[in-house]
Amino acid sequence: MPVRSMKLAGERFELTARDAAFPELLHTIPKPPARLYGVGDPAALKAGLAVVGARRATPYGRGAAKRFASMAAARGIVVVSGGARGCDAVAHEAALAEGAPTVAFLGGGCDQVYPAENVGLFQRIVDGGGAVVSERPWDFPPQPYTFRERNRLIAGMSRATLIVEAGLPSGTFSTADEALAAGREVWVVPGSITSENSRGANRLLYQGALPIVDDDAFADALFTTYGCLKEPVVGAGEPGRESGGAALTPEEELLAALSAEPLGMEALRGLARAHGPAEGDSLTWLMVWLTKAQRDGLIAQYPDGRYGPRVAVAARRER
Repeated sequence: MPVRSMKLAGERFELTARDAAFPELLHTIPKPPARLYGVGDPAALKAGLAVVGARRATPYGRGAAKRFASMAAARGIVVVSGGARGCDAVAHEAALAEGAPTVAFLGGGCDQVYPAENVGLFQRIVDGGGAVVSERPWDFPPQPYTFRERNRLIAGMSRATLIVEAGLPSGTFSTADEALAAGREVWVVPGSITSENSRGANRLLYQGALPIVDDDAFADALFTTYGCLKEPVVGAGEPGRESGGAALTPEEELLAALSAEPLGMEALRGLARAHGPAEGDSLTWLMVWLTKAQRDGLIAQYPDGRYGPRVAVAARRER
């Protein structure tokens, strides 16, 4: 996997399990790390909330990650995640936007940042009073197995793990397994039963995870687990919308709808009339968008004529 050898600017620290500053919660997980290598403020390594989700996130998943990470950060809870593409990166960004520290656990060493395009995000995490951390030595290259192993650290550093979107199987689903193995809580944002990206999340709900169905449910969970008082959070948007109530673009509206469930042309025409550009022919605009979205690999047309997420088509072929 491509990595970039780069030293993040900031304070560097190494903590052994015997050090007083070593996170107490990590002593209690299966296979505690012997040492942590990090860049940033080691004081950020305190009991937080893990917010994780799909790398190939839908607008719904990204919106949920942003919404609930913002709410947690605004209440002084450290948001913990893996710095990956998709929901992880959105959760970190949401915490930074609230002016709150956030912690990213890497699969490789801190001088082998992955994914490379998130180098800027990792530096902002350090600059914002958070930390980028790994149990691997500084130049250790990330390997497929190291990401699964680091998931136990994300879950272990958190009193609860919030799954905002997860396929089945997936690394996100494995983080929930690690949380349960460590005796932590697992909270899940429900998704459409027809969305491949929500199969793992919905399966966790079936197995007894706590459903986070709206802001009140999330605030209640925070109060019970972290002692945070319920209070309104200014600027938190709906899942699938930007914070501050800014509407999605017409293209994002269609993509969000198709990510939730496959739709036929009749339903798509209705969405195009409701959300398409104010000027011009909505049907022409729709057909152009469908063509571009298929070309870019965002959606696919199914054998029954409906359109939906391309990942769902790939999963069906694999089965």
